Amino acid sequence: MQSQQALTQGTQAQPLVTFILTYYEQPVVMLTKCIESILALSLRPSEREIIVIDDGSATSPLNDLLRFGDAYVYLRTANGGVSTARNRGLQIANGQYIQFVDGDDMLISNVYEHCLDIARYGKADMVMFDFSHSTEADTEYNDSTPMTGSELMRTQNIQGTACCYLFKRSIIGDLRFTPGTKYGEDEEFTPLLLLRATKIVRTTAKAYYYRKHSGSAISDTTPQAVDRRLNDNLHTIKNLSTLADTLPPEERVALQRRVAQLTMDYIYNTIMLKHDARQLEVHIAKLRELGLFPLPNREYTTKYKWFRRLTNSRSGLKILLQALPLLKKER
Repeated sequence: MQSQQALTQGTQAQPLVTFILTYYEQPVVMLTKCIESILALSLRPSEREIIVIDDGSATSPLNDLLRFGDAYVYLRTANGGVSTARNRGLQIANGQYIQFVDGDDMLISNVYEHCLDIARYGKADMVMFDFSHSTEADTEYNDSTPMTGSELMRTQNIQGTACCYLFKRSIIGDLRFTPGTKYGEDEEFTPLLLLRATKIVRTTAKAYYYRKHSGSAISDTTPQAVDRRLNDNLHTIKNLSTLADTLPPEERVALQRRVAQLTMDYIYNTIMLKHDARQLEVHIAKLRELGLFPLPNREYTTKYKWFRRLTNSRSGLKILLQALPLLKKER
């Protein structure tokens, strides 16, 4: 088989939504459930485009997908990671809107209909929704008034995963995922995408089912995986911080808030994944060298304010080292 193989069933002209599904070495039943969740939507065949990007799995899932007929496009590529796979999907997408879905997850169809309605009738550049670890999500939601991405990011924390956004293809321009990033590939892409949007509607609808299972990358807690995860996270924070300095004032303030949030998450993950005071000192020293520590004195959220205060002293860091693992066990 060639390193890149595409199979297209049918042709579609300007669908409303292109669903870009990334797949790699996952149980095929998860991928089929994912596709079924899209086909269950009220979209007519001409309104949807489903692109399955197989990121070089050892065994192609194609035979198990044939029962879906001409409802999808299948593209098999050499293994390059989810960032490269999504970028490939963006290259061939035709929809007015883009929706990313990981092949081992699925949409909660009856709830996602609400997001489609916002796109159809609200004419938003982007619909920002939530995820759930259950397929039985609430069917009552609150929607925000439309706002710009800059306004939203200056005043609120955002959802990091790109799968929780339905967005117009026209706003993406030359923005792409950074190849080679294995962990947190969304964290650089998502805030930059938000800054390009002039009309965002945020809804409390939990329209995306995030499947927790042992085969996901985030479940790998080997020392090598932990180091890779923290290194990828730090690289993303550094890139966003550097970019923020080049932006106009309102966008700069918006992105600096996100950088501070990601830096807080980086310290939290170091504590939870390393469980070691010396390692925490090493990673904080890296942040300090980049001008990212101490955390900025801003009143973003109550949680942020308390976390910042505690990280500013050795006694506070000791409290975090002892308390955070216990809090997680209680949850």
